[in-house]
Amino acid sequence: MNGPRCLIVDDSADFRDAARAMLERGGIEVVGTACDGEEAVRRAAELRPDVALVDVDLGAESGFDIAERLCDIPVILTSTHDEQDFADLIAASPALGFLPKFALSPTAVMRLLGKDS
Repeated sequence: MNGPRCLIVDDSADFRDAARAMLERGGIEVVGTACDGEEAVRRAAELRPDVALVDVDLGAESGFDIAERLCDIPVILTSTHDEQDFADLIAASPALGFLPKFALSPTAVMRLLGKDS
């Protein structure tokens, strides 16, 4: 694959599996997944992805905090909630942007990365 290498961080195994399948069909290589912040930081250091897709709500953890901890990797935040619910937090975060889970697609990820799809 020639697309970007992605790490998916989400506490839902079903979402991680579905997102992996959909992104890989679109040419994005999913190099790993994580279910919480500690695992995300460890996997990011091991795998050196080009982008991390991070759920805003990881149970007891905040995806915004994880975005701060993954400071060397571009982060795209995602959620089942509407972007307006988090607008101020998204604007204040180091994340590239936000994608609602229903709108997640290889094209949307590539657009946020500033690459042609």
